[in-house]
Amino acid sequence: MFPGATDEREAADTAAESARGDANFVVVGAPLDVSTTFQPGTRFGPRQLRTFAEPFDDYDHRTDQYFSDLGVLDHGDVRAWDDVSAYLEWLEGTLRDIVWDDAVPLTLGGEHTVSLAGARAVEPEVVVSLDAHLDLRDDYDGNPLSHASVMRRILDDVDSVEELVVIGARAGSEAEWERATEDDVTVVPPEDVADWNATGWVDNREAYLSVDIDAADPGYAPGTGTTEPFGLEPRELRNVVRAVAPQATGFDIVEVNDRDDGQAASLGAKLLREFVYEHAAERL
Repeated sequence: MFPGATDEREAADTAAESARGDANFVVVGAPLDVSTTFQPGTRFGPRQLRTFAEPFDDYDHRTDQYFSDLGVLDHGDVRAWDDVSAYLEWLEGTLRDIVWDDAVPLTLGGEHTVSLAGARAVEPEVVVSLDAHLDLRDDYDGNPLSHASVMRRILDDVDSVEELVVIGARAGSEAEWERATEDDVTVVPPEDVADWNATGWVDNREAYLSVDIDAADPGYAPGTGTTEPFGLEPRELRNVVRAVAPQATGFDIVEVNDRDDGQAASLGAKLLREFVYEHAAERL
C-alpha cells in the first residue's frame, strides 16, 4: 500500500458501501514490463515507489496538509500480462471507473505504455509529459504499442487530446523530431524548463500529467530503463508537477525500475505526493 493511503480492499470490507465514495485520489499499480528496450525491470516499479515513499513525513508544511487526510486510496496492482492491447483495455476500465467516481487516478508504472490507458480513461484536452524522449514513433521494431510510441498513440487514438507538451525532451529519431514540429506538439527542452510558464500554457484546459522518471538527469534517477544524460534537476520536475497539478485529472509515474538504490523511486514517489498536495490545495 502507498504510505498514507487507505487500502481500498480493506476499507470496503469494513464499510457498508464502497470506500471509493469518499476518495479524492486512487493509486493503481500497473507493472507492465513488455517493451522496455534497454534495462527491463519496470514490473517492479509500483513496489519500488510504495517502498521508498515510506520515509516521507505525512505532513506538508508548504500547503499545511496531511497526506493521510486527503482521501487517497490504494487499489493495489492491476496484474500485467503479455497481451499489451488487452492489458491496456483492462487497465483503462479500472482507471475509467475511478474517473466516473469523481476521483483522480494516480498510476504507478510500469513502462510508459500504460499512459495510453490513463489518457483514454481521463480524456484530457492536453497531455503534459515530463520525459527525456519524445515517444512519437509510429512504431518501434514493428510494435505500435511500444513505450517508445506511447505519445504518438495518444495523439492518434484519443480524440479529446488537442495538444501534447513534452517537457525535458532531449532524444528522438529524425522522424519524431519532424512530427514534433506539427501544431499539436510543443517541446520544451531541458535548458528552457526553468523559464517555461506551465500554468499559462495549460490555460484552464483539462490535463493529463505523465512523469517518465528518465526526464530527470540519470545522476538523480539511475533506476530507469533508458537513461539519457543532461536531464532535469529534481526541483525543475517538482515545479512543473506543482504548476500542472490543479488542472490535471489524471497522473502517472512511469519507467521506474529496481536497478538502483531507490533514487528513482524516491524521486517518483515524492513527485506523486507533490501532485496530490498541490491538486488538493487548489481543487478540494
